[in-house]
Amino acid sequence: MAQLVKDVMTPAIVAVHPDASLVEAAQLMRSQGVGDVIVTEGGRLLGVLTDRDIALRAVADGVDPLAVSCESVCTAEPVTVGPEDEVATAMGLMRRYAVRRLPVVEHGRPLGMVSASDLG
Repeated sequence: MAQLVKDVMTPAIVAVHPDASLVEAAQLMRSQGVGDVIVTEGGRLLGVLTDRDIALRAVADGVDPLAVSCESVCTAEPVTVGPEDEVATAMGLMRRYAVRRLPVVEHGRPLGMVSASDLG
């Protein structure tokens, strides 16, 4: 039987509001020991914001990270997987879209994250 995403995902979700500043998101990433946060509103996934997004889409352009919202820098409508998807499906999506993390979503609501390191 194939291994499912729900069996390997990290169920803890670190989320920010779309209006949160990049500084707030970076501080949350640091305090939680993660390299990404999901951007949610009303429990619905809007996007994913990574430490790399902050560095390349804001800091490198000289943007004030206190004045810029997470929503304006995050990857909107990210590639996602469902909890019942097979691990092989998640691996294929990561390769195809050159990402290392995927939100695990069911009915538009984030349940967790699965990363390349979770998949071995």
